[in-house]
Amino acid sequence: MPGNQAIGRHGLCICPYGYGLLISPPNIMLMKRMAGVSMALFGTNGVRGRLDMLTPSLAFDLSASFASWCKGQAIVLARDMRLTSPMLHSAAASGIMASGKDVLDIGLASSPVAEFTLARQKADGLIIITASHNAPEWNALKFVDANGVAISHQRGELIEQSALARTYAQAGWQAVGAVRPFPAAAGAHAKAAIAGVKASKIKKRKLRVALDFGNGTSALSREVFSALGCEVLALNENINGNFPGRPSEPSEPNVQSLLKAVKGEGCDLGVAWDGDSDRVVFVDEKGSWIVGDKGFAVSAVQACRESKKQKGKMVVTTVATSRCVEEACAPLGAKTIYTAVGAPYLSEKMLGLGASAVSGGEEVGGIIWPRFSPAKDGIFAAAKMCEMACDEKLSVLVGELPEYFNSKTRIEAKGSQAKSAGLNAAKAHANGSGARLTLVDGVRCDFDDGWAIARASGTEDYMRVFAEGKTKKRADSLMKEYAEIVRAAVGKA
Repeated sequence: MPGNQAIGRHGLCICPYGYGLLISPPNIMLMKRMAGVSMALFGTNGVRGRLDMLTPSLAFDLSASFASWCKGQAIVLARDMRLTSPMLHSAAASGIMASGKDVLDIGLASSPVAEFTLARQKADGLIIITASHNAPEWNALKFVDANGVAISHQRGELIEQSALARTYAQAGWQAVGAVRPFPAAAGAHAKAAIAGVKASKIKKRKLRVALDFGNGTSALSREVFSALGCEVLALNENINGNFPGRPSEPSEPNVQSLLKAVKGEGCDLGVAWDGDSDRVVFVDEKGSWIVGDKGFAVSAVQACRESKKQKGKMVVTTVATSRCVEEACAPLGAKTIYTAVGAPYLSEKMLGLGASAVSGGEEVGGIIWPRFSPAKDGIFAAAKMCEMACDEKLSVLVGELPEYFNSKTRIEAKGSQAKSAGLNAAKAHANGSGARLTLVDGVRCDFDDGWAIARASGTEDYMRVFAEGKTKKRADSLMKEYAEIVRAAVGKA
């Protein structure tokens, strides 16, 4: 019987909260799929969960399925410092080898290093064990294809189905894959990052920088900034999966120590990363927080200036990103392209645009320099920001951007029917308002003096309503207007 077979395969797992034994969620998902009930594992970027869901056996199946899906032989494998990462790393390596593919194992590494290695080694796929900015009890498997594009939930469906049904390739004992350690990954990335900026200018300037590593993998790349001649003031440099220094997400409330250090120690700038180093945020020389949109905007403006293309330049960002990016890059001949929220959609669009895409990023602090890497790379983005700080103070660079104010809220919306009702109501309201609509992810409504967006959360029972305006009053007004429309529709659903 298929159900009994599934339970026998995954067995029973210990509840991590001490309440006894329970059937592992992967088995529940498998049985529900067999009964015709949809139960998606893939989110926006990989498979994420706590240990009672993301078990070693599920990691094995997903990795074997992904390796079978990849066309070539070599799969890069990396992990962060979370307490469950070594265990899931071992399970993933076993799954890859069991499918008959080889593991190019770089071990403990940041996501930028892993994705850089995928590209430079011309490997056939990548698995990163990391939950990025999430709390310590979470972990995830992120999958990246040979083109450097992360696997979204749409593309991940076939991989997921094969994993749960265990229809992936299973090699015989003489054909299992091998593990090839690759300890040179971090050094190769660091060398390329240093070569990718104007190192002599930074060395001459002798910047004083405060770096908040957040107990994460960015600490492995400290040598980049030391080699550039920066005087480094390090915070939370000890790599620790419990995140004892601060929560992993480098939000403004979480990096208050960095703000104080920059101002108190007379630093030229401050930098903070999340656990796997793909997100990066900045602090100017006055100790002022630079919101993620503006950090990306400063980088995008610089990328446009450096581009040799006179026409056809493209800047790629998500529908939730500030319009200051579009307005700042337009005078430099760049058109802004909006995508759905999530790193996979940014990379997919940039790959399709080819050399026309000169910059990419998102509002949470993800910055892509495509001439260096197709992925969000918080290490290289920070090195480039150091280069820019040699010519002008960060406060001045940010002050040159178009000014916008934002307002945000969320509305409880349980189930797809309620979320659909909220989106339909927002769209109908916007159609009668004269707004320019963007519908790639939710409903974004652009006006001359601001914009609003209503989006359904892909992981929680909420609708999110963001608004931005040339004045705080306009931002608040737009947010309240669309929040009321969405709330009323959700309540009737």
